[in-house]
Amino acid sequence: MVKELIIDSTPTGVTIALIEDKYLVELHKEHINNNYAVGDIYLGRIKKIMPGLNAAFVDVGYEKDAFLHYFDLGPQVQSLIKLTKIKRNGTVNGTLLDNFKLESDINKAGKISDIVSKNLILPVQIAKEPISTKGPRLSSDLSIAGRYIVLVPFSNVISISKKIKSNTERNRLKKIIESIKPKNFGVIIRTVSEGKGVAELQKDLLDSVSKWENFIKKLPEAEPSKRVWGEMDRTSTLIRDILNADFANVYVNDANLFEDIRSYVHEISPEMEKIVKHYKHKEPIFEHFGVEKQIKNGFGKTVNFAGGAYLVVEHTEALHVIDVNSGNRTASKENQEENALQVNKEAAKEIARQLRLRDMGGIVVIDFIDMHKATNRKVLFDYLRELMLLDRAKHTILPPSKFGLVQITRQRVRPEMNIVTVEKCPTCDGTGEIKASIVLMDDIESNLTYILQEQNEKNITLCVHPYIAAYIKKGLVSLQWKWFFKFGQRIKVRAVSSYNLTEFHFLSSKDEEIKL
Repeated sequence: MVKELIIDSTPTGVTIALIEDKYLVELHKEHINNNYAVGDIYLGRIKKIMPGLNAAFVDVGYEKDAFLHYFDLGPQVQSLIKLTKIKRNGTVNGTLLDNFKLESDINKAGKISDIVSKNLILPVQIAKEPISTKGPRLSSDLSIAGRYIVLVPFSNVISISKKIKSNTERNRLKKIIESIKPKNFGVIIRTVSEGKGVAELQKDLLDSVSKWENFIKKLPEAEPSKRVWGEMDRTSTLIRDILNADFANVYVNDANLFEDIRSYVHEISPEMEKIVKHYKHKEPIFEHFGVEKQIKNGFGKTVNFAGGAYLVVEHTEALHVIDVNSGNRTASKENQEENALQVNKEAAKEIARQLRLRDMGGIVVIDFIDMHKATNRKVLFDYLRELMLLDRAKHTILPPSKFGLVQITRQRVRPEMNIVTVEKCPTCDGTGEIKASIVLMDDIESNLTYILQEQNEKNITLCVHPYIAAYIKKGLVSLQWKWFFKFGQRIKVRAVSSYNLTEFHFLSSKDEEIKL
């Protein structure tokens, strides 16, 4: 699989398109003023305790208080509260946790009111960006992500990605991390660390420790409700998480961003620096690489795919619903089951792409075409699961129900990507109403009077829709002849099929449009 990143930088933000084998599969938008990105750490102030929800609302400077549930406190939240008080009182120097005594883990079935109180100052991390009418969702189980590892303070546990299957490799990685990690820091070893050497892992670990030290240095002087430490921008984060040997090109249209990305790629993977390229053509970068057309085709209520079948995508407050339609595909009755399976497999491929492309989260219900054979339903289920392995978001897929519905839950940490693919009607200007057709001829004749008698134009051409052109020319004494007798000169009439019914324009003798 050949992958490419196309990065479009504008004054309002950056849009990143991930292309796999020429197909657009992910689209990310980073706005310049996005202050609540996943991974950012804020110094929150507890505003309200909600015992019924076993949660608290926290002021992080957003227009709505953020939400912190008891389960998101983290087992070592007492240690975090203790460290925050020590650092803000200025009683202990140092940024690591070598001499720090960890507190006991909190009770998994405890109450939030036993841990935090109103007006308590507590560092919190953005777990979900603000979505719809909701404020950010928070966690106080802090972590700092690197390329190969995730650093977890107040822990000594080393976890390894389940996607690394080899026991030999798992043991090798665990021994490396055990020998280099600081005391009282846990580490999660990411999938991309498979096969990496000591030097690469140590450099990534030291970079993550450096970020933690930067956070601790800022903590004593930080203002409540303000950001203390920020994740990298979305572009760098995406490159950090997905860059691998499958990538052929990373195109960037902004010179400064190109230099930043090239430097970052050189830092994390020097051998891949050459794939970062500066796009310099005048044509917009998304149009040049065909991304703009795929965006218009990929979003919207109806999504067509090969063979004439199509999807209908509906969104509600609680869930997303996708209906699979065979469209104009036909098959004989004997082959109906096989035809349904084929359409469903094509739909599954497009649905897996749509979930990533739109970043649809929460509950997704898919109504596939009914299949009577249990073996075919299992084939479809296994095929969909295989396709979804490419999705980096956490997800769960349930087997088809007795009604043929497949349910998917997919992690949602950012607002869904929504792009308007319809354009304002040039005829009605978006109102849904047009001028009465009965007065169209009066409008044309009024403009003719102005052009011919007041502006003294000669040899003009009237361009109209073919239906209107036929109406003007019909009959022995047509409107065209009546205008000849009225204005003393012949008006040419040209039919233009691209015009809407009530659209008309006048051209001068030089074929230039006469502005009215």
